[in-house]
Amino acid sequence: MKDHLSTTFAALADPTRRAILAHLAKGEATVNDLAEPFEISLPAVSRHLKVLERAGLIERRKQAQFRRCALRPEALREAADWIEHHARFWEEQLDALASYLRDGDTDEETKK
Repeated sequence: MKDHLSTTFAALADPTRRAILAHLAKGEATVNDLAEPFEISLPAVSRHLKVLERAGLIERRKQAQFRRCALRPEALREAADWIEHHARFWEEQLDALASYLRDGDTDEETKK
């Protein structure tokens, strides 16, 4: 069984891959266009693209002699949902802590 969430987060962990995704958020691009701002080799950029493609975050297609890449934003939905769920949980916990620190109430004091 493939763990899509772990694969997505692993792909997003690298700043070069996040920069590539940011570039693709503006529209499709060729591999050469994506490689231009980086001081790494074209094969290194291709390896980053393979990681993004395996995670389902981009799709690559051949158009004439060019390889074009496009963002697949729906692939980020699972990661966004996971983050949103945990953000709500921690916001509730921090709100409860702030209330406790502000009011000094504990469950035992409220019961008395």
